[in-house]
Amino acid sequence: MHPGWPARLASGPVELHPLRRRDAGEWSRLRLANQDWLSPWEPSGGMPWGERHTPAAYRAMRGAVARRARQGTSLPFAIRVDGRLAGQVTLDNIVRGALRSGYLGYWIDRSVAGRGMASLAVALVCDHAFGQVGLHRVEADIRPENLPSQRLVARLGFQREGLLRRYLDIDGDWRDHLAYALLAEDLPGGVLAHWRSRIPG
Repeated sequence: MHPGWPARLASGPVELHPLRRRDAGEWSRLRLANQDWLSPWEPSGGMPWGERHTPAAYRAMRGAVARRARQGTSLPFAIRVDGRLAGQVTLDNIVRGALRSGYLGYWIDRSVAGRGMASLAVALVCDHAFGQVGLHRVEADIRPENLPSQRLVARLGFQREGLLRRYLDIDGDWRDHLAYALLAEDLPGGVLAHWRSRIPG
């Protein structure tokens, strides 16, 4: 096991934990219900959305990401809000050595979007990455059209670093992405504390 895995992280109504076998049915129902909400931002697939999001597809995905987690190249968390599965947040393609970096990805159920739950989950993962996991840099690559995700990472202290042209095959075509990054020394008090300090009231 690499540093910081497995892990359970929690704050307020949000709990993060490794993907569980018994969540296959709940995950499938959630992904199917959120197709219109999620598909514009998802990697292109060779199969219809319904076939890609069956309980069997979840079990295959879970097995693959669990292997990556054991190898130290991924931190794959389920997001639960008030005890209910509500999304995923993953720090993937982790590289050690001189770089000590990982790439952030997340999705959230539309029914809880806009309440700060995704921001809270991402802040928890970033603090964990810079703490126990020992990383120096977290990168988030976001389509220019995805303004909510850009606002989310900006609120958490990420800095925009540039444009990645036709970077990823998303929703049926090669899409430009904006590169955002956060460094361990950017927020000495922690990402979660920074985010909370910006909440009105």
